[in-house]
Amino acid sequence: VELKQTAFRIDGVFLPPEGSEQPVYFVEVQFQKDPLLYRRLFAEVFLFLQKHPDVQQWCAVAIYPRASLEPDDNEAYDCLLKSNQCQRVFLDELDPNQSVTLGLVKLIVEPPSSAVALGKQLIQQAREQPLPSLSTETILNILETIIVYKFPYLTSQEVASMFAISDLK
Repeated sequence: VELKQTAFRIDGVFLPPEGSEQPVYFVEVQFQKDPLLYRRLFAEVFLFLQKHPDVQQWCAVAIYPRASLEPDDNEAYDCLLKSNQCQRVFLDELDPNQSVTLGLVKLIVEPPSSAVALGKQLIQQAREQPLPSLSTETILNILETIIVYKFPYLTSQEVASMFAISDLK
């Protein structure tokens, strides 16, 4: 059987530093139901591995806003999905208290009714526990961007007022 190769586009391929023993991460972000997601994802992974024979360690990561969007037909890939080479992340199940960065990711899928409270919690957490990799200003900018998209009818001043902070731009 001859198969013609189609173009594959992986949402993210994270390569480890050269000489590192860390795995290559293949990331797919899926915000709508796609029954063929795993078929496509693993085809992409294995095509990449064929083209890069030096890669030994890898991990596929599928990110969903909620578990209900995960494909139902997983039988063909069940062994991979149950292995440590595949991780599934459901954003609505993340614990924002674990870290500010996880909280920012969760804020993306948080319903508007609870997004303000989570945003306030993240601002306080960012100020009390600064991260070495992200400044408080950067966290505030990311938070503002998420909130502006979540509440497009609010002005920057209204967003700043909502969070009782003055340093939003």
